[in-house]
Amino acid sequence: MVSSHPFGIDFGGSGIKGAPVDIKAGDFAGDRHRIETPQPSTPQAVAEVFAELLSRFPDSTGAVGVTVPGVVRRGVVESAANIDKSWIGTDADELFTKATGRDVHVVNDADAAGLAEVTYGAAKGHQGVVIVTTLGTGIGSAIVYRGVLVPNSELGHLEVDGHDAESRAANSAREREELSWKQWAKRLTAYYRTVEKLFSPDLFVVGGGVSKHSAEFLPLLDINTPIIPAVLRNRAGIVGAALYAHTGGA
Repeated sequence: MVSSHPFGIDFGGSGIKGAPVDIKAGDFAGDRHRIETPQPSTPQAVAEVFAELLSRFPDSTGAVGVTVPGVVRRGVVESAANIDKSWIGTDADELFTKATGRDVHVVNDADAAGLAEVTYGAAKGHQGVVIVTTLGTGIGSAIVYRGVLVPNSELGHLEVDGHDAESRAANSAREREELSWKQWAKRLTAYYRTVEKLFSPDLFVVGGGVSKHSAEFLPLLDINTPIIPAVLRNRAGIVGAALYAHTGGA
């Protein structure tokens, strides 16, 4: 049976994962498949993996959304902190549309997660300013107001206490420096207080793999804004990308 469900692809440093998504349910409409990220992960090499991944879903015909760990403006990738530098300046929408023969829309990975959490997850229906942060190798961020995304916020790169915030407050810093939950929470408090001063959000949502341990560190944060763990976790990128594609990249 041919499926018109949009398809979400989550492009990461080690793996490329994809699945069709039921937009009404906010969940996968089929099994998720994963392929190792090619090395080097140049745009052309990644495009070939996308084509291979989509070939595993011959009945899928909907639009395709793709997350990219970088700034994306009108389909063009403008930064590449954790991917091959050849991505900078690449019109990824055009490249992937030609490579796959599908209507493809590219979105920043944290923005995709933010859209998913606001539409289906922890912040569903929230009418204020929601800032979704993903704590992983770096700190990703998404600002959403009444369901409308303000793209490419890149709040992980704010300067806090003289340092790039994610260099000290990302989960990778906690692991690298073997910080206790209490020690890490002190750094996170400094980070979230800085974001509070700049944006006065109504809610923080914390995603990333470490969010499954949220009970260990969220209660230790000393901030004024309510802060809660994400719900979709590792599904958020795929679901959010598919939602973004379904709305035509708007």
